Amino acid sequence: MSLTPLLEVSRLTKRFGGLVAVKDISLEIRPGEILGLIGPNGSGKSTVMKLIMGIERPNAGIVKVEGTDVAGWPSHKIARHGVGIVFQHSRPLHRQTVLENIKLALLPDSLVRLFADPEVDGRARAIAERVGLGAVLDRRPATLPFADLRRMELAKAMARDPRIVLVDEPFAGLTSGEVEDFSNLIRSFREEGRAVLLVDHNVKSVSALVDRVKAMYLGEHIAEGTAEEVMRDETVRRVYLGGAITTAARPESSFKDAEPLLQVETIGVHYGKAQALQQVSIHVHEGEFVSVVGLNGAGKTTLFNAISGLVPYSGEIRWAGASLAGHSPAAIARNAGIVQCPETRELFGDMSVRENLDLGGQHLPKAERLERTEWLFELFPIIKARQPQAARTLSGGEQQMLAIARALMMKPRLLILDEPTLGLAPVILEQLSKALEKLRQTTSITVLLGEQNVTFALPHADRVYVLEHARIVWEGDPGRFAKEAGAGLL
Repeated sequence: MSLTPLLEVSRLTKRFGGLVAVKDISLEIRPGEILGLIGPNGSGKSTVMKLIMGIERPNAGIVKVEGTDVAGWPSHKIARHGVGIVFQHSRPLHRQTVLENIKLALLPDSLVRLFADPEVDGRARAIAERVGLGAVLDRRPATLPFADLRRMELAKAMARDPRIVLVDEPFAGLTSGEVEDFSNLIRSFREEGRAVLLVDHNVKSVSALVDRVKAMYLGEHIAEGTAEEVMRDETVRRVYLGGAITTAARPESSFKDAEPLLQVETIGVHYGKAQALQQVSIHVHEGEFVSVVGLNGAGKTTLFNAISGLVPYSGEIRWAGASLAGHSPAAIARNAGIVQCPETRELFGDMSVRENLDLGGQHLPKAERLERTEWLFELFPIIKARQPQAARTLSGGEQQMLAIARALMMKPRLLILDEPTLGLAPVILEQLSKALEKLRQTTSITVLLGEQNVTFALPHADRVYVLEHARIVWEGDPGRFAKEAGAGLL
């Protein structure tokens, strides 16, 4: 391998207002080398890629492509200098065929050359064959399966024969067979002496492909080395898993319902051509606390939205023995008592704390609503003091408590909590943890919790499911999690 890097990034920094999205990031990639850039959602990975490509302008730092500092150049000029990018989301020209999309990517920048010569046509066909699009050259993007749309993005990136290839989340939404096909294509870049930057959520997705891994968190470098070294790194484990894990599970045999209250059987969900859930099955007993853990993009929110009737699905979801198919989200919440507290909270920002709570309990008789409100003030004392405040003026942690309290005002039989700890300070996590434990000990409520933060999820779980790339890959007692499945989240 050549010792001279094709790509050198030094002390790259990007600020959006007061937010530092990327801070002093440095990396090098040599010819024939694949570097994996990983980190939880919001770590700054995609921003680094956009800064290299010129889609965003850095506030500071150097980006050298074959020795030339291109930091701040427009993206089309950086592309001409030998950098190609494969976006996570397909951006085709929908009126053009697959072949025409690739040919347009091959054409010079001048519009005078809009009508391609036979040489361009031949190169476009050769690239299409290489990425597996030879059989669909005359089709338009809207008729293609999701994997072929990703292949077309790859073909467009290859059109200028880049020496450096940036690939964003290459395996999102793909089946295992398609993942293998894409992996082989990316390996072929290494064999041709190109430098590849592979951006992904986790080490596991890229470990079989990359030569080195660089891990980021909140815009900063935290670890670098082989995939195995990064997976063992204590800082990386703490970022992904949240620290020491304690559990207090109740055995499944302790729940007395002969048939689980909630049964999700082999459901599948597609968003357009992307598969968000594949053959997912879970069950929850009455009074049980079940955690679904997984990285962002694994499918947790989609699973919860399917249960709540918010997205169409294949397979079957049964509640108390009866199918939920055909029931509206409102009926599922009102009649079945399945209430979801979404990741986005969905508070009414200009309404007061008390008004948000009253909306959650508007179906209750006045006396019962007042009694329920007082109980919630004991569960979340801070929101009692904030009653007259507009919801939008609360801190993030206070808004999360209000969102959960509003959901509890509906007297749910099953409470679904989607990423309740996202972006919250440790002191708020402790308050939420105490509130969940109080619910567990003093009520008969059933809870389904979706979380990336394993340290928060496991102490309140009787059972755990691990959701990865749209599939359930592990189920069991939380006490076995660290030994059997914890490393799998990386």
